[in-house]
Amino acid sequence: MRQTVKEIVAIGIGGAIGTSFRFLLNTWTLTTGYPYGTLIENIVGSFLLGFLTSWFLVIVPKEWLKKGLGVGLCGGFTTMSTLAADSVLLYSHHPFSFLIYVAASLFGGIGFALLGYLLASKIATRRKREVAGS
Repeated sequence: MRQTVKEIVAIGIGGAIGTSFRFLLNTWTLTTGYPYGTLIENIVGSFLLGFLTSWFLVIVPKEWLKKGLGVGLCGGFTTMSTLAADSVLLYSHHPFSFLIYVAASLFGGIGFALLGYLLASKIATRRKREVAGS
């Protein structure tokens, strides 16, 4: 698949913004001793990606915008590798906390992605009808 320069730049900018927000959130929550930052990032990122996916099915944006927000911003903000590392660390010290963390990450991420998808579907469909009626 051929990528345009505009799409690559949008992904890079989105990724830089998402990664910066992830770093700030992790730094802010680091003192808790529990990986709240990663949990919040992945759940919020899942919600946002679910929302954007649904929104973009109804209101089709430019390809560079879709990739910049989805692949770039959401991809830079969420993190599977940190989830995995945090899980292993929790398991080695607190097996029960590990179970809670993995369950909250998995079910929270999927649940919030679905919630974002359904919310955007409703909002975007209503907006498209309003624009068509104008």
